[in-house]
This record gives sequence, C-alpha cells and structure tokens, in this order.
Amino acid sequence: MKKTRVIIMGAAGRDFHNFNVHFRDNRSYEVVAFTATQIPGIEKRKYPPELAGPQYPEGIPIYSEEDLAKLINEKSVDEVVFSYSDVSYEYVMHRASLVLSRGADFRLMGPSTTMLKAAVPVISVCAVRTGSGKSQTSRRVTILLKKMGFKVAIIRHPMPYGVLTDQIWQRFGSYEDLDRHQCTIEEREEYEPHISNGVLVFAGVDYAKILREAEKEADIIVWDGGNNDLPFYYPDLHIVVADPHRAGHELAYYPGEANLRMADIVVINKVDTAKQENLGVVRRNINAVNPDAVVIEASSPITVDEPDSIRGKRVLVVEDGPTLTHGNMAYGAGVLAAESLGAGKIVDPRPYAVGSIVETFHKYPHLGRLLPAVGYGGEQIRELEETINNTPCDVVLIGTPIDLTRILNINKPAVRVKYELKEVSRPTLEDVLKQRFKRR
Repeated sequence: MKKTRVIIMGAAGRDFHNFNVHFRDNRSYEVVAFTATQIPGIEKRKYPPELAGPQYPEGIPIYSEEDLAKLINEKSVDEVVFSYSDVSYEYVMHRASLVLSRGADFRLMGPSTTMLKAAVPVISVCAVRTGSGKSQTSRRVTILLKKMGFKVAIIRHPMPYGVLTDQIWQRFGSYEDLDRHQCTIEEREEYEPHISNGVLVFAGVDYAKILREAEKEADIIVWDGGNNDLPFYYPDLHIVVADPHRAGHELAYYPGEANLRMADIVVINKVDTAKQENLGVVRRNINAVNPDAVVIEASSPITVDEPDSIRGKRVLVVEDGPTLTHGNMAYGAGVLAAESLGAGKIVDPRPYAVGSIVETFHKYPHLGRLLPAVGYGGEQIRELEETINNTPCDVVLIGTPIDLTRILNINKPAVRVKYELKEVSRPTLEDVLKQRFKRR
C-alpha cells in the first residue's frame, strides 16, 4: 500500500507531539520532514531516531519553513500538517494557500487524534492568546488544589530547544534541576514559579512517557498550556483565559477560538486595567460561542520589590519574551509598573542591542522600547545580558516571572515585577474546584 507522504509544520512543540501520537507507529504514513519557525536555529537539527521510532532509523530532518514550497515538490508530499499555535486566521490560510498551490492537502489535527487519556484527573489551563495570564492561573489552581489536600503535578506544554534525546521526559523539583537541564529563559519563566510553590513540573518531548511519570507522583495533573494551543491530554476540567486588552482576538486566532468553544471555565483576566468596552466585547463573544461556560473575572495585580527605586528614574523594561513576540503585545507587566510608579523615562535598548537581539527587534518591530527576555540558548542569553549591560539606565525593571539576576550578571540595579491571579467575581476558582473535586 502506498504511504501518504507528510510534512509537519511546527515550532518544536505541537509538531513533535502530533508525530508521536498519530504518525510514529502508523504505517499508512511516511513523515518526510518537519519544518520549523519561531525558534532560532531549530531548523538545523534532526528529530532523532530514538524519538522517531523504528520506521525512521535515520531520524527525520528539520528544515526552515521558508523551504516548504520547495520541499513539497522535491519530496512528492501528499499532505502538510499545520502544528503550531497562536497565529491569526489570515496567517493560517496564507500557509494553506501555499500548500494547496503546490498540490498537497493541508490539515489541522483535532483532539480525537492528538489527546491522550490520563489515569488521574486532569485540569487544563489554556488561553485564547499568548500572554493572557495562563501562568498565574495555573499557579492559582495548583495552590488551591494543594490546600484541598491533593498531590499536584504540573505538566508543561513543550519547549524542547536543546538536545532532544536528553529531553524525552524531564522532572523539575528544584532550582538545581533547572541548571542541570540547561533550561532556556523561556523554560525557566514557566517552571521556576511552580518550583517556588513546591509543585513538581514535568516536560519534554514524549508526552505519553511524561504522563506515565507524572501519574506516579500526583493525584491530579494540571496541564499548563503554551501559547493558545489545545491540551495534549483529555481534560476533566478545561479552564481558558481570555485577555480584554486584545478584545476580539478570542475569535480571530488559531486555535484560541477552539479553546474558547471547549472551555468549562473562561477566566477573563486583567479586568482592572482593561477598558469597559473591551470587556463587553469579550463577554459577548464568550456568550456567542460558549454560553454554558462558567465565567470568572479576575485581575493580575502588580507588585514591585522596591517601588521607590522607579520614580523619576531612567528605566530599562525587560518583559516576558513570548508575551511580546508570539503574543504580539506592545506592553506587559513591566510597562504597567513603570507607568504606575512614575518612571521618568523608559529607555530604548535598540541602539545597544547585539547579535540575535538585533534580529528580534527587526522581526518584531512593534516591540519599540521594550526588551523581550528571549534566551533560547547560551549564546542568546549572553547577548541578552550584553544588551542590558550596554543600555544606559538607572534601573532595570524585570517584568518576567523569574529572577533574571540568577542567570544574568546585570551591571546595574534590578527590580522585579510580580503578579498573581486574583478573582473578583463569583464563583471563584476555589468554588469550582471544591465542587468538582472532593477534598482529600
């Protein structure tokens, strides 16, 4: 029987998962390549045979997405599977049109072919856009579950940017684990706050193996989603976070709308800083596509360690990387803190940027004066450090979820911005969790 020849388009996350659960052992298909975008340098690697399985003894090559049209022709491709997230519908259809113009089918994969079933209850925390507030929502859920007496483990959406054979499955229970696994800044931003709260974190590449390991140590698993992707596991409770600062995006980005339509609970975050008309848009859109969802309104109040050090000063704002880049936000917690605390000036780091940080500003021109905390490898982390140290300012305002001074040698005063989820309406997350899950 002739096999269907497939290319999977991705960004080192959903693409590998879709391959593992649907294509790896399926003799009806031959995956001839992955294409990659978003992650610097990933297209120079190969999906290794240890992960690809016996049908792929040489592994599977990874190419730049820029080569997609050429690859379809050269490799006689029948089907292209789109497997990454937080992109506009227009973006998706431009890629679909390119694929169709070369004669191949274009495919989006859904829950029935990609979700795995856990042996313990799963609560998923996802979003309609990157930067909506998944992280603080996940932290809030785990704290409440621990308070109810449950042993909780976080399974985090994949970010395997290192040596893939070393990242088949990973367990993080301490800061030392972050160093041992040579975590990127993006990984640390997601793992470190959970570790600080005494919650185990699992991640990696093979999410069937990851699930089996987490089940050994947890009564309940919390799926901590990435971007606005769908969960990798069937959720017993599906929580989706919406962002009124980008009202309307909940119905305009893939696959965020699917998350919204599937949600048991929709958390409208940032209600304290959003315009009323934007809140109205989000509420109407939720009601239009998922009127049965429980809606919880929340804020993410910002606190700063040393607020007096900001007033009247020249401030370099370093924001959470994915929120600005993938999420297309023009500001984050750092900007809100700088403005509310009366910073004299937000300093522009662009004239002082080096290496790949310069490329990041070119790729995302909306960033303006804000420096995203990108750091996908040792070299980029060093370039971020050099950019910060080159920039003339009185204080560095760190708007990421982690203490960057643990991994960067910053040559000027640095102050952290912190934010946690706070429900401001009824029912609360605690009300729902107590209703759904009996106290241990």
